[in-house]
Amino acid sequence: MDVPAYCMNCGRKRKGDELRCPVCGSLFEIRPEFHYHDKIEHNFPYLRNVISLGESETPIFQADGFSLKLDYMLPTFSYKDRGSKILISHIVDIRDSENISKISEDSSGNAGASIAAYGSAAGFSVEIYVPETVAGKKFWQIQAYGARVIKIAGSREDVQAAAERSGSFYASHVLRPEFRDGIRTLAYEIYRQFDKMPENIYVPVSAGTLLLGLFSGLNHLKEAGEITSMPKIIAVQTEAVSPLCARMNGTRYDPDNTLTSVADALVSKRPPLLERMFSVLSENGRCITVNDGEIIDARNDLARKGFLVEYSSATVFAAFKKKRLNNSLLILTGSGLKNDF
Repeated sequence: MDVPAYCMNCGRKRKGDELRCPVCGSLFEIRPEFHYHDKIEHNFPYLRNVISLGESETPIFQADGFSLKLDYMLPTFSYKDRGSKILISHIVDIRDSENISKISEDSSGNAGASIAAYGSAAGFSVEIYVPETVAGKKFWQIQAYGARVIKIAGSREDVQAAAERSGSFYASHVLRPEFRDGIRTLAYEIYRQFDKMPENIYVPVSAGTLLLGLFSGLNHLKEAGEITSMPKIIAVQTEAVSPLCARMNGTRYDPDNTLTSVADALVSKRPPLLERMFSVLSENGRCITVNDGEIIDARNDLARKGFLVEYSSATVFAAFKKKRLNNSLLILTGSGLKNDF
């Protein structure tokens, strides 16, 4: 079965394994053109092979007036495994026809670790391109899975360009729609775990894969008649890197600023999916920014409740404390063991 992917801008159906639309240059998105299935893997009928590292449904914790979904309890300790599983499975399907033995990706963090793990498990040689300044436990984790790590001087865009022209199959977690499509499983699990869907779902946002994948899954459930209304998606960004919140809230934002944040996974200053994220949130959500002091306090508060998450993940609790909405679910995306203390 062909992957049901269409251009986000002009609606043209993707032919083969195109990365960008040849008509308008936009990216593709997968539209589930089939009924929802209770068996989650059946919601990806375009896959012939499924690469798994033993993923299981991540737990829900009912707190005082809100809920937490512990999505860092996946094989590489971040939600990115949802996308890597589907993207790498797709690449396995086309491995022989496209003569793929090496894959490349650009990421110094959770996506790099996840692609390295699933790619290695599938038998590929994996190259992860990272910024020259990379350091820390996530860098070590990428290497531990056997990936070759290539440091690139310059901007985040320079790192992406190097990975794309590497000569290996470019397994981009941002540009390839199969990765975003894998995040649909998050929506399905939430649906299965709640008697009534939460009204608001808080997610940290950088490149947009989590936001858009979650929306796709929720929309699929609604179109299938499984839910009657869509939860609101509450996007959370740092004050240092807030292109989506600036677009949503009409505030000033300079993508060339040199500000940094403890939330080191939320670094996409010029996300290529910005317009699509804006379109989704305009109809179905809002965007909240948090500062480093609020993030650090939120991380410490969560740790004292028994949940050790990375700073980027703690942004959702910081935002919830800032704007407490009724019947809310907070997605905790990455383990705190990935950060230095």
